[in-house]
Order: sequence, then C-alpha cells, then structure tokens
Amino acid sequence: MINGISGLCVTKLDVLDGLPTIRMAIAYQYRGKKTEYAPLDAAGWNECTPEYLDFPGWSEPTRGITEFSKLPPAARAYLRALEELVGCPLAMVSTGPDRNENIVLKDPFG
Repeated sequence: MINGISGLCVTKLDVLDGLPTIRMAIAYQYRGKKTEYAPLDAAGWNECTPEYLDFPGWSEPTRGITEFSKLPPAARAYLRALEELVGCPLAMVSTGPDRNENIVLKDPFG
C-alpha cells in the first residue's frame, strides 16, 4: 500500500509440499483489539495472538513446475487466496532453488 507494489513474488513454494495444512496469519489480537497489522515495535509482539486461515496442503511435488496450471489444485487455491487477501496480483512463484524453477505470471521488467 505504501510502496505501490504491483506484483507479488512468492518464493519457496516447494518447501510447503507435503504439509497437511498451511496456515496464513490474517490478523492479530493485540491488547484486546483485532488488528490486521502486527505492532511496529518488536516488544509488542509478545502481546499478539495471530488469527489464522487454514488451507489444505498438497502431497504432489511442486519443485520445478513452470506453469501455474500444472500446480496442484490446493497450491493454486492457496496462492489465489494470498493474492486476494493481500490485494495484489501474483507476478512470480518460485518452485525451487534453480533460476529456471519459476512461474512467471507477469514479467516484472516488461
């Protein structure tokens, strides 16, 4: 919001392979109030309790996949939910450590 981000780059999607559930923190309880943002001071983090959305995991490997449509359906659903919650479209998804293990949805230089 502040920096005018036009696309998300999600890295290390492949490390989520095999997890039964993937949790996404969407808000925090802080000093008796719900907030979407963690406190700016690290000392306040001890007073935060995250609220999560749980997503089903996937057992199929994502490493090396270079097309969004070839990702497991649960991985696509997780990424689309992230995109919606953040309010910014996906530009790239890394599916492994090699330079060519990426899904480019929007060329960041184009």
